[in-house]
Amino acid sequence: MGNVGVKRLKVLFILILVGILTVLITITASKIISISKIEVEKKESKNKISRKVKVGFSMGTLKEERWLKDRDILMAKVQELGGEIIIKNANNDDDDQINQVQYLLKQGIDVLILVANDHTKASTAVKLAKEAGVKVIAYDRLVLDSNADVYLSFDNVAVGEKMAEAIVNKIAQSKIIIIHGDPSDNNTKLIRKGYYNVLQEYIDEGYIEVIGEYWAEDWMQEYAFNTTNELLGEKVKFDGVIAGNDSLAGGVIRALAEHRLAGRVYVTGQDADLDGCQRIVEGTQLMTVYKPMEEMATAGAELAMKLARGEDLGIQEKISDGTYDIPYYVIDVYAVGKYNMEETIIKDGFHLRNEVYREK
Repeated sequence: MGNVGVKRLKVLFILILVGILTVLITITASKIISISKIEVEKKESKNKISRKVKVGFSMGTLKEERWLKDRDILMAKVQELGGEIIIKNANNDDDDQINQVQYLLKQGIDVLILVANDHTKASTAVKLAKEAGVKVIAYDRLVLDSNADVYLSFDNVAVGEKMAEAIVNKIAQSKIIIIHGDPSDNNTKLIRKGYYNVLQEYIDEGYIEVIGEYWAEDWMQEYAFNTTNELLGEKVKFDGVIAGNDSLAGGVIRALAEHRLAGRVYVTGQDADLDGCQRIVEGTQLMTVYKPMEEMATAGAELAMKLARGEDLGIQEKISDGTYDIPYYVIDVYAVGKYNMEETIIKDGFHLRNEVYREK
């Protein structure tokens, strides 16, 4: 073999050696990177679990008594589970709620619990949270077309059914009016569906006539009072009123009282507010719907911690927000009248007996 051949072999040998070394270096580097990545992920996961979970709670309102209960219980439960919570109240102002959510996101929250003031406009808040990598719980009020991580609420269709059932069981042939809550609250639509699940059969058979439906913006009690007062002033006769909640029922009953009809026209409500329960035992309000706030708020705190830690929520049921099917954590509700006040509201400690019965 000539000198040229030997040189070619040497060059070939060197090229092969360089190639082998390159492959070995690449494999080693990849392993080091993979190990480093795993260690970083482990460290991040450990930090995520060990550090305090920070929850932001954006509330559309605190006007009704029930929201005060939600706030206080949820705050206590989050802290009990080792997290911290920042609470903001938008006072029925859509723009303010968006601004407050932006503030909460700047505080480095892990989860946003959102009580939407408006079921459509609040989608902006959900979008902002998702862009920031923050999980969202739509609390009691569904946010439309937003793809929140979970919807936590009572069975609002059942709420409407129980209110309507109470009316038809008491006055099977009658004229009634319905005073709904705020039209921007998606719950009012679900509750209305519940009303008509029960009423439609009686309407079709001519037993029940709905002579008017009204919508109270921001769930304002004064709207319920004014509407009822005007109807009574015009000599419109009706036998029952389905009011969207106990606050609206209070406005209705105040107007009835001014016309000396309190207790003679049957009125329903929901939320089991103390005022509502007092009216029930006094005989001016027919019933309310008890929604166990402690169960709701506890579930909210537990879901927030699970979302923050990437744990499985274990929710099978889904609900459509208009575009997306999202997990739906649903809580049962209970009809409460004078006949079962003791074994529901008072037994659960939701209100004290001496408060409900105004005992000294």
